[in-house]
Amino acid sequence: MRTVGIIVEYNPFHNGHLYHLQQSLKITKSDAVIAVMSGHFLQRGEPALLNKWTRAEMALRGGCDVVVELPVAYSSQAAEWFAYGAAALLDATGVVDALCFGSEAGDIAPLRRVARLLAHEPDAFAGFMADELRTGASYPAAYSGAVRRFMAAAGDAEAAAFPFEQPNNTLGLHYLLALERLGSAIEPFSLRREKAGYSQTSITDAQIASATAIRKLVAESPSPDCAAPFVPASTLELLLRDHEAGRGRNSWQHYVPQLFHKLVSEPAAALGRYHEISEGLEHRIKRALPELTELSFEPLLERLKTKRYTRTKLQRALLAILLGHDKELLAPDRLRTGVQYIRVLGYSERGRELLKRMRKSAKLPILQSAAGHAADFPYLALDVQATSVYALAWPDASPRDLFRDYYEKPISI
Repeated sequence: MRTVGIIVEYNPFHNGHLYHLQQSLKITKSDAVIAVMSGHFLQRGEPALLNKWTRAEMALRGGCDVVVELPVAYSSQAAEWFAYGAAALLDATGVVDALCFGSEAGDIAPLRRVARLLAHEPDAFAGFMADELRTGASYPAAYSGAVRRFMAAAGDAEAAAFPFEQPNNTLGLHYLLALERLGSAIEPFSLRREKAGYSQTSITDAQIASATAIRKLVAESPSPDCAAPFVPASTLELLLRDHEAGRGRNSWQHYVPQLFHKLVSEPAAALGRYHEISEGLEHRIKRALPELTELSFEPLLERLKTKRYTRTKLQRALLAILLGHDKELLAPDRLRTGVQYIRVLGYSERGRELLKRMRKSAKLPILQSAAGHAADFPYLALDVQATSVYALAWPDASPRDLFRDYYEKPISI
């Protein structure tokens, strides 16, 4: 059974995701799909609209065969570690033959050449990166500029002209770089991203809209019914189910009381120990708090933003504070060791067969829940904590909701 791996957030699962899933099977000539999916907090430093079990069910109903969780230690990171954690998980299953990701360009050849060079000449690239950062550029802008200079110096004009500043091209490069560093035999493929862009908030197509635009539409409407043209019927059913239960619209604003409690009560030195807090950001936060005119997330972001501190960078930093992620726990040396377990969120009938194969071939233990394991795996303990914080947004949250990781078994369809 040839198997393709995909790396997803499904926030929520929509028609564009369905297209990517179907095309991934087609272009890789695969029979089954394993999805590595972010849990409750995502790569741009945001809470997911819906909980991870609902989104896993969306994925399974949409055609995925096995859904495994990307731990929050990786899911809330910048592109490099997000990609590394996800690629390491796919490789660790022992059953994934191909990886298919979406990109703005759809051309994988220049990305592969860059990844091979970066994997073997990191010191040379580091010099270009330091130069770019000294200009005051944001990290993403500095990275794309450094890659261009690095490839130009290597004599690869085509790669030097590649649009690395586009987010899915950047993420794709990091997937390939992770596979190189892991020495993985997984074969990569890229599918050109059509129509709605990654961060596009407007809707310009009758059936395809970005997840960002769909979330905005749902947030501004009394019912998720408004998303019907842009999502499969199974997704709409689950959106409505969670909405009726009062659990379908999580956003940063739901966590303002918890976040501001930490920002106000902890001194700047304590804030400085959290992951992503650097270059005096802790002092900038402390100075900004008395200047706010309302206790709201967006005004805080606007007060903190600069050319260097992008919205996404700030969201990840504030998320690290909210979740208590300190620098030591998420240090590069610890992240580089990779995920220490495979947490299954759900599977289909075909997925059941895949799991049987995984139990024989996987390089890591396969977990059905966190029960009895959180003490053994520090990053699993972070996932349990992330679920507890996430559930605090629900008005009727119970202790069982807060510790659902201990009780919930994988979804089977």
